[in-house]
Amino acid sequence: SILTIDSQSLLLVRVTTTGGVVGIGEGVVPGGPWWGGESIEGMKVLIDRYLTPLLVGEDLSRVGYLGRKLDRMVDGAEFAKAAVEMALWDACGKGYGLPVYQLLGGAHRDRLPVTWALGAEPADVVIAEAQKKLDAGEHRSFKLKMGAGQPADDVARVTAVADALAGQADLAVDLNGSWDVLTAERYLPELAAAGIGLIEQPVPRWDVGAMARLADLLTIPVMADESVRTAHDAVRLCTAGAADILAVKLAKGGGISNVLAVGAVADAFGVPCYGGTTIESSIGTAASLHAFCAMPSLTAGTELFGTLLLSDDIVVEPVVFKDGFLHLPTGPGLGIEIDEDQIARYARTS
Repeated sequence: SILTIDSQSLLLVRVTTTGGVVGIGEGVVPGGPWWGGESIEGMKVLIDRYLTPLLVGEDLSRVGYLGRKLDRMVDGAEFAKAAVEMALWDACGKGYGLPVYQLLGGAHRDRLPVTWALGAEPADVVIAEAQKKLDAGEHRSFKLKMGAGQPADDVARVTAVADALAGQADLAVDLNGSWDVLTAERYLPELAAAGIGLIEQPVPRWDVGAMARLADLLTIPVMADESVRTAHDAVRLCTAGAADILAVKLAKGGGISNVLAVGAVADAFGVPCYGGTTIESSIGTAASLHAFCAMPSLTAGTELFGTLLLSDDIVVEPVVFKDGFLHLPTGPGLGIEIDEDQIARYARTS
């Protein structure tokens, strides 16, 4: 809500088995330390110095155990661990000749709808962008960023967008925790009345009590994003009635296994999950597709638009987006082959 990004840095992770199988993972933090508390530079040091020694000589077929081992030995660092675990799953799938989703118990769906994110630009700019997507048949749901301006001005802007798109699209807003509870109680009912269908992370991630107050106050769903990283977070939020929907992301959750654990908690509480993005390339997007398609509780849609937002990719064949849906890759591992020429083109030397 308060940051403009014109490029995305990615950390490529390779895991090589004694049999010569190479698994690929991706580390990415949108906005760097501002949003996730990590950076790709710090992730590389952590992986090289602390995570790699924990994996050398281990049995690759025990990916779940290896993920737990990383969690026990390194506190936090979810983004770095997610990148490593992604590569482990890719290598494991390639070794067995199976797509990752089959290793996770099989797919509940083979494609996922994609919501498009709209920025904090003036209403006419946002409306024009949304209308273009609608006319092209690419997206039918949109998420607007809020929180960068004065609340009253922000609400007026979003209301104008909602009026213009009424009857054409589903709309949500994302505040990235930028309001306090009193501001949220004052203005969020106006957004609901204007036709906004979902509110994402209106208050800071630590304020579970405020999230519960707002979920009780509003007639539309409140979704937790920054507030939920681990299964423990999910238990706390669901027990408090502090979220109607949980947004899951592989990077912030520490990897596929941990995200599936969040999904299992949500399923037990009857709370749907939503698949978020950290603006990944086709590597991270494919990993998200495998995890999200294997999650019974992932029924609230996704925003896996990373490959659509980036102007280029680093794989031979990008993930398939068609008619508003991303399609699950079916090849071994993540089902993605990296393009070494593209890697060389974009590689940083420092």
